Amino acid sequence: MIKVKMIVSGRVQGVGFRYFVISVASQVGQINGRVWNNDDGTVGIFAQSESSEKLQEFTWLVRQGPKRSPFAKVTYLESTPAAFKDFSDFSVSYQPF
Repeated sequence: MIKVKMIVSGRVQGVGFRYFVISVASQVGQINGRVWNNDDGTVGIFAQSESSEKLQEFTWLVRQGPKRSPFAKVTYLESTPAAFKDFSDFSVSYQPF
């Protein structure tokens, strides 16, 4: 299992970005995890997959941001290997990890 923690900066809170991340995970498939807002205005993501290719595609799409939104904009995405409990789905967490 490959696991990463991402921190996404830009205009990513209050613009539906967390739900965009969930839709990207569903679109790519085989991605589980959590997404949450941080107090500093960034969005945090835990993502895991058995497939490095799927995880790379997911990361690339999140980095691009939602093309249909005139409001959301990703300016920076940091992705680092992480250790966290396994998830069986992808959803919003209302408390930062």
